[in-house]
Amino acid sequence: MASRNERVSTYTSGSGETEGRNGEQKRNLWTSMLESVASGKRLPQKNLLVLGGTPETQREFIESLSSSEGRRTFDRQKTPPVANNFALGYTYYDVLDADQDDTLARVSLYSLSQPSNEFASLVSPLLNAETVPHSAIVILLDWSQPHQWLRQVWKWIQVLEEVMGRVDAESRNEMEEVMASWKERGRGGAAINLDGTPTAAGTSGDGDGLLPLGPGEWSEPLGLPLCVVCQNAQKMEFLEKNKGWREPDFDTVLQCLRTILLRHGASLIYTSQNTPSQLPLLIHSTLGITSLLKRQPLKHNVIDRDKIVVAPNWDSWGKIRILGGTFDAELVSKGWEEDIKLPPGSNPGVAEDVAPTDEDADAPPTTPVHHVPSAITQYEEWCRDPNSGGLAVVESAMNDGKTVGVNSEYPQDFFERQLKILEAFKAKAPEKGAANGDHLSSSRRVDLPEEKSVNDHIGPVQFNMGGIQVDADDMLQRLKDRNAHVSSPDEDYQLDDEDAGPPSNMATTNFDNEQLQSFFSNLMNRTAGASDSPRS
Repeated sequence: MASRNERVSTYTSGSGETEGRNGEQKRNLWTSMLESVASGKRLPQKNLLVLGGTPETQREFIESLSSSEGRRTFDRQKTPPVANNFALGYTYYDVLDADQDDTLARVSLYSLSQPSNEFASLVSPLLNAETVPHSAIVILLDWSQPHQWLRQVWKWIQVLEEVMGRVDAESRNEMEEVMASWKERGRGGAAINLDGTPTAAGTSGDGDGLLPLGPGEWSEPLGLPLCVVCQNAQKMEFLEKNKGWREPDFDTVLQCLRTILLRHGASLIYTSQNTPSQLPLLIHSTLGITSLLKRQPLKHNVIDRDKIVVAPNWDSWGKIRILGGTFDAELVSKGWEEDIKLPPGSNPGVAEDVAPTDEDADAPPTTPVHHVPSAITQYEEWCRDPNSGGLAVVESAMNDGKTVGVNSEYPQDFFERQLKILEAFKAKAPEKGAANGDHLSSSRRVDLPEEKSVNDHIGPVQFNMGGIQVDADDMLQRLKDRNAHVSSPDEDYQLDDEDAGPPSNMATTNFDNEQLQSFFSNLMNRTAGASDSPRS
């Protein structure tokens, strides 16, 4: 009889790793169940490399991806911290399904603010054969600095080239396969959607009907899917109202971005703090995260200037030229090709002096090569800093390079020039009455050329005298004519000069005073009534 410690359940022993009917080893039932549960709870890991922006704008980008109106309360309390104040930042968030009950994937975000090649050693370990198929790159731009966009993208591509040069051969081969699959997405035949699902055309069985690549498309792949996010699109209204931007200027900026991103197969989106955007849908579909309950298609938009969405493999030079203007997509694309070939640390648009070698001295002379102008130089000569002087800083692309505004003069120089003009005018003006010290009356007697035109606009001056409208100008003119008629020719007497002495003929003056007194008395007595007697 076996002891208590040696007793074994027949059910347990029957379900363990024992020999089966044919002598095969059976697997433990409980072990298989636990492994299936563990694998079911294992979340798909996605990596997102966020380049550019500031720690604040990076936080806004992360919040726009991870926040959801239907997210549960306890999920909000478990929001992981964002550590991006130093070289390489990190945080993560979980992508929930449409019903907010199932977790679709966990996205790890690695952020980098400064485009320095010294940080390439920190980023390269993140890219290996396992993580490359589940990774994507985001470059953040801001509408507060539109004049630096092309140079910022160029600097980050220089950093990515340094990173790609540090990865191993296996990871590099995986990147080539990823880029080859992205080139085929959305091109008909056996193409697949942005999220990796087959399209209706792909299910038809015609797997060889891929459309050829257009000019400038996918000529410079970066090894990973790229998305450029232009944040704070609400500042476009400020540029339009206060900085002189016009609709053709916004179109030209968009045309430049779309042309250079076409060479890398990148997507583009504008985001604003005031309106919702398709940013979560674009990023999650790029990473291959799709909802199991609700499929939302990504809709392109190139009409609403603050809601631009350009998906990969959708754009072309023909669609870029639809915006109009004198924009030359081919010239900008070739200039961008020359820019990204420059070595790290160089300045686009500036020719570098290369010392001739002995081999160059022995080589036969060659014909000079015509260099294509730099795309960055073309863009920066057209688009300038919006914060420099508060003037209109963007030249209209529809107006043959003419500036929207004019440069103002320094205030002190303007005042100094106006002061000289006033002093010269004062020196030429007659100074009548200056001998008596009456500068006020002399300045009042200066007949300005504008006086006649002003009096014509004012009209006659009238006043009410005892119910009768009297024209003051007409009365004054009559008095002047009478005085001129009765006065002697050698007298120079003016009624409006208070400092002049009385005339020599006192009888004429008394006669005039009596006539005036009688005239005004008759006017006043006429309105008093018939019963009133005239004044003596």
